[in-house]
Amino acid sequence: MTDKGKLNYLIDCGLIVTFLLSFITGIVKFPEWTRFFGDVYLLIPASTVSKIHDISGLVMGLLVLSHLLLHWRWIVAMTRSTFGRKA
Repeated sequence: MTDKGKLNYLIDCGLIVTFLLSFITGIVKFPEWTRFFGDVYLLIPASTVSKIHDISGLVMGLLVLSHLLLHWRWIVAMTRSTFGRKA
């Protein structure tokens, strides 16, 4: 595997982890569903759940940006191929 392939793999793994953290904590802190997840707050305080949610969202955003930069040439090529001038 090339260095770019390894970096892509690590970024994708990071995206999976941060997405799951952000998604699960987002469900837990969703106001209408708090009554279903009240027991979670006995194990993990609401402020900690909120902090995990916020930090994982920020890290996920940085990883998405890294992912886009890593694939920029491909994105440009596909955009040109899809929306390029037709003869």
